[in-house]
Amino acid sequence: MNGGGTAPGPVWLAVSSSLNAFRACKRFSPALTIAELKCKLELVVGSPASCMELELFGAEDEPLGPLDCDEALLGSYPVSDGCRVHVTDRSGARAGQFEDVSQVAKYEMAESDYDKRTESMRSFLRQRSWGRWDREREQEREREREQRRAQEAAAAAALPLGARCEVRVPGQPCRRGAIAFVGSCRFLSPFCHLFVTSLSPLCHFFFGAFRRFFSRCFFVLCPPKGETDFKPGFWVGVRYDEPLGKHDGR
Repeated sequence: MNGGGTAPGPVWLAVSSSLNAFRACKRFSPALTIAELKCKLELVVGSPASCMELELFGAEDEPLGPLDCDEALLGSYPVSDGCRVHVTDRSGARAGQFEDVSQVAKYEMAESDYDKRTESMRSFLRQRSWGRWDREREQEREREREQRRAQEAAAAAALPLGARCEVRVPGQPCRRGAIAFVGSCRFLSPFCHLFVTSLSPLCHFFFGAFRRFFSRCFFVLCPPKGETDFKPGFWVGVRYDEPLGKHDGR
């Protein structure tokens, strides 16, 4: 023990435990005995005071020795702001036990019962037409979606099949190809690589490895024009002249 480390006022100590990976920062009086410190740490780490072993670490996480004398004052050890007290639990509890909320008994309510309650947050929002109960806002969002879809449809209609084009992606070489698909894609071959441009809602998908194989399958899986089952919005499919990119045919 070293009495020279006694601090005149409370010190800020980090608290860690063998039972979880979380740390807490607490202020403790140097006048506390180690036994009293353990009682306070019960509320922090969840271990019984009688099952604790304490070890002190410095501000640079260097070990300063165990706090093994229950009658000794905390200030009799070289504690200072930034030190860490590590609690080793000897009760037999397993690591992570106090973090597993699935073992905690909870009150559960059916969705239909909660919907009938008048004092809930859902009822509060519904009475004031806030959030998803704001019908005017929802209608406005729907109008915006329809307007955006009309704009995308007009842009897609201006792209004829077979037209030559260049695809420019930041940080990658310019690639040339022909437009092979224009439409609202809701399903694409899982082998296709998709790229969504940041400049337009229209997207480009291209073929890499086994390009010739994909070019044969493409018109079966994705008709040249129309809608398939993948995602909402209009897409532009480009069949590249060369197997460039991540899947370059090697």
